[in-house]
Amino acid sequence: MFRRGDVFDNPITGERATIRLGTRETTGERLVVDLDLRGTGFGSALHFHPSIHERLTVLGGHVGINVDGVTTVAKLGKTMDIPAGVGHRFWNAGIYEAKLTIDMRPANRFVAYKFEAFMRNMIGLAQDGKTDAKGMPNLLQRALMATEFADAIRFSSPPGFMQAILFPMLGPVGRWRGYRPSYNEYVFRSPAERLQNEATMPILKHS
Repeated sequence: MFRRGDVFDNPITGERATIRLGTRETTGERLVVDLDLRGTGFGSALHFHPSIHERLTVLGGHVGINVDGVTTVAKLGKTMDIPAGVGHRFWNAGIYEAKLTIDMRPANRFVAYKFEAFMRNMIGLAQDGKTDAKGMPNLLQRALMATEFADAIRFSSPPGFMQAILFPMLGPVGRWRGYRPSYNEYVFRSPAERLQNEATMPILKHS
């Protein structure tokens, strides 16, 4: 479980996440993360959470935010609420590092732990050079993860109707190719190991 003080780096997206209040302390009822967006850092591609309420507060710099199709640039002190089911994404919109706090309140513990497992997998894949330049894994991997973590997060691309048709067909192919919906080596990798892996990682090869 995420614990207060844990630090996770995503070398592809430029995000550094410091857990302020983790699922361990709240037994899954809440997750508060301080997020640094370095350089041209950005969060996940356009997505929504079926049953997680999210609140973003800008602590420094300028943060570009797209919520429900509307794009704004939020400055220091700006707070935005993102209800469950509303599509959103964010990125560093300034020339200096942007800082924000994300306060997430899942509907239940199951959703909280699913979201945590998803984030650990995404960071692990990025650190091991298994994502593209946007921090996303290839289509076969995404097809498996889309089903595994559908209660916690859903991406807007490809469109929902295409995902409903395409991903069930791609899932078995992905498993045959050796992909899995979730990887224990990422879910249980400690933050210190993640930082060490990033420091010693060879040149990334995107798949």
